[in-house]
Order: sequence, then structure tokens, then C-alpha cells
Amino acid sequence: MSKVVTFGEIMLRLAPNGYYRLLQNDQLQATFGGGEANVAVSLANLGVDATFVTKLPNNAIAQAAVSCLRSFNVDTSHIVYGGQRMGIYFLEKGASQRGSVCIYDRSHSSIQEATADDFDWENVFSDAEWFHFTGITPALGNNLVDICEQACLEAKKRGVRISCDLNYREKLWSKEQAQKAMTKLCKYVDVCIANEEDAKNVFGIAADGTDVYSGRIDKSAYAEVASQLKKKFDFQ
Repeated sequence: MSKVVTFGEIMLRLAPNGYYRLLQNDQLQATFGGGEANVAVSLANLGVDATFVTKLPNNAIAQAAVSCLRSFNVDTSHIVYGGQRMGIYFLEKGASQRGSVCIYDRSHSSIQEATADDFDWENVFSDAEWFHFTGITPALGNNLVDICEQACLEAKKRGVRISCDLNYREKLWSKEQAQKAMTKLCKYVDVCIANEEDAKNVFGIAADGTDVYSGRIDKSAYAEVASQLKKKFDFQ
């Protein structure tokens, strides 16, 4: 596969050592992460030419994130700079019966306040074969919905295949907002990645007879969910 472009937010991740809770440890490990950035890194590790696109502030923390991406051979040449801050998330890793806890501090980040003029998609997709984004990015605001659509339109114009991981995050937007935005964006998508919860939360398509919390699973229901999604959006 030739060049794959991913677009989204990379954030500073702060986490206690080991499985301590946030207030049980006086030190936090600083790393970087984000759904689309993680995909770019994974592809680069497999030898794929991967490019990550975002907007970052022009400061030392953002440069550390860029250096981290470059260390994995991810192309960062299309990252744009501006705005005041990177998004941050605090992660408390779960242990035994205690689930993980994620706390966002990403309001007014550079990418959240980006505009359509920030990105030269014609140049970004000049030699690309694939474009990937997730439902996390348009969840950051209506401006990001428009930017994602702009990217999809340019990708389609150039014959670039598009994939999207629905990845519904209730901390970022409502089901109604997600359905409106993703219905608009998924008409451009060739390959959709989702689980039964995403399909239900975003599009109201439920896997009948399946409840992951109780452990009751009907495999045929998953095929029906996939069939309904394909029929609705003509996914490949």
C-alpha cells in the first residue's frame, strides 16, 4: 500500500505509574496519543508510508509530540501550527473490577479551533492512496465536521479510498449530534469500522439479542448490523 493519510487530534497523555489512581501517585507519566495518530504509528511500524495531519500550537510540548511521531517514521510535514494549546487527557488504568477512567482537558485546543483554510488537502492527497479518520474528530465541533467533509471531498476527487472508525465518545457529543454529522460524512466512506455499540449509538442500528454487558451474544445479529450499514451507506 502506498501513502495513507490520517487526520485527527494528538494529545498529551498524563497517567499515574502502574495501576495507581490519579490521587494515589505524586508523579504522572507523559506520553502522546490519539486515535488517528495511533493508526499512523501502527501503519508505519508495518512498513506503510503513513502521514498524520493535525493542527498544533507552536510550543515545546507540541514539538515533543511531533518528534515522537517522527521517531516511528510517521510523516509530519503536513501538520500545521497555530492556536494556544494541545489537548490533554488524564488516564487512570483499570485494575480487576475497577474500570479505566479517562478525563479530557481538550477544550479550545488548536485542532478544535481549526478552520477550513488551515489545511491544503489538494497537496496532502497528492500521492495518497488511503484516507482515515474517526468519529472522534468531527465530535470536536461543527468546524471539524466541515473540515472532515472538505478532506473527504478532495480525497474522492482524487480516487483516494476512505475509511472511518465510528468510535462514538459520549463525553464529546450527543447521539443526536453524532448521527447528524456521521450521516453526512459516511456517504463518502468506503470502509466503516464499528462495533455494535457504535452502530446503535450513532445510527440506531442495534444487534438484536446481544448484550455485551451480560455476555449474551448472537453472532448472526452482527452480520445483520453490517448488512444494514452497508445498505444505508453502500460501504465496501
